[in-house]
Amino acid sequence: MTIDGKNPVLSLRNIHKSFGSIEVLHGINLEVAAGEVVALLGENGAGKSTLSNIISGTILPSSGEMTWLGAPYAPATPRDAIDAGVAMIHQELMLLPHLSIAENIFVGRYPMKAGRLDRGEMDRRAQAGLKRLGLEISPRRPVEGLSTASQQLIEIAKALTLNAKLLILDEPTAALGSEETKLLFEQIERLKSEGVGIIYISHRLEEIKQIADRIVVMRDGEKVQEFDTADVPIRTIVEAMVGRSMEQMFPPLARPEDSQVLKVSGLTSPTGRFRDVSFSVRKGEIFGIAGLVGAGRTELVRSIAGADPIQTGTVELNGKDITPKSPGQAIRNGIILVPEDRKLQGVILDHSIQENIAYSNFESVSKSGWMSNRRVKKFASENIRKFGVKGIGSQMANEMSGGNQQKIVIAKWLARNPDVVLLDEPTRGIDVGARSSIYELIHGLAAQGVAVVVVSSDLEEVLGVSNRIMVMAAGRQVGILDHSEANDVSVMELATA
Repeated sequence: MTIDGKNPVLSLRNIHKSFGSIEVLHGINLEVAAGEVVALLGENGAGKSTLSNIISGTILPSSGEMTWLGAPYAPATPRDAIDAGVAMIHQELMLLPHLSIAENIFVGRYPMKAGRLDRGEMDRRAQAGLKRLGLEISPRRPVEGLSTASQQLIEIAKALTLNAKLLILDEPTAALGSEETKLLFEQIERLKSEGVGIIYISHRLEEIKQIADRIVVMRDGEKVQEFDTADVPIRTIVEAMVGRSMEQMFPPLARPEDSQVLKVSGLTSPTGRFRDVSFSVRKGEIFGIAGLVGAGRTELVRSIAGADPIQTGTVELNGKDITPKSPGQAIRNGIILVPEDRKLQGVILDHSIQENIAYSNFESVSKSGWMSNRRVKKFASENIRKFGVKGIGSQMANEMSGGNQQKIVIAKWLARNPDVVLLDEPTRGIDVGARSSIYELIHGLAAQGVAVVVVSSDLEEVLGVSNRIMVMAAGRQVGILDHSEANDVSVMELATA
């Protein structure tokens, strides 16, 4: 098969991947030619990373075949892929800041001479790789302190010194400004002219039109659309990305009261992850925050909850400035956060359900500063029943399903009767049945007059649960949509602006 007269260097045929009984890739076919940029698009969870990890040797497919340069290709490790000429540049850069640029480029495969490191040869080869990408910088300089764009190019130089003929770039511009992005695109064009094939994963649709030759769209583990040009209207691409029908698993939305509970004004992060964000949430309102990876959503709610510092701006609760400097201060004022990573930040896995619930409610289970086992059991049992946790208090948290672990996290905080609940990715990794019960919990909170903020990468979810939705892109607040005007396309158009 040819692609516009070019023979593909990489071909995938009927690639399937299952984790246990769940199939996450369903018969993917894909070709990439030398000197071609193929944009691989899709929502979070569409299967892009799984497919990329198969190509780069991180995971094995369950079935299907791949060919590379016309020969069978089945990398069992990333080293197998690299040795073949396939390299993946991850979104999270993996450089060692205390080492020099040259040391980072050749880490694990330093050139040796007479049993010793040949630093001169290492520097010479590193300099050649950097020059190839237009990066005029000494290979002996430490990586620490370099711009993100320069570090990105060093990762690419590292791959090129391995004679990579195919690069997989995962969200390469997520942390880059416009000038840095322009520099990266210039180097991609240079690599194309040298015959390097590129799989380019990005949520920024405008830049896809600048850099890609073809577009492949994935949804729910399937390749659903392929465009033989990047000159496609963004609306057409968005509709292909989000074209699945919405399931009827969301309770009907209640109308919130008029009184304002939470007011955020001009909030800016000292790290630049978000800036000048302002919104308010009414009593009984569910306020969704949507956006793509790197938009600053998690950092925003962590700051409101006192977990991350605030550079400028205020947080008001019921008309009073309570801008928190610590999580404890936020909790005492009535703001609680159910974090994104429940296993690392939400529950203590090797402790019991009742202990997990008690840890956040010492004043309710202790007497004169001493924990009372009887009080712990009684308090935990009441909240296990109230919030529908399937288990008994003495069970270990690590014995529970993901959905029940999430209910434990929610239960331990809701037992404090907060005014504001911040939920970061409340159903990540939870099956559909458990999701419905989480949604009922969220709507139940709103019905009790709690102001609820829901951060979610799942468009269906944020559209289904929210009275209003604030969309963020690259740390900026780009719009607030009422439930009646919000849909997959309108949110994605703002998120990819």
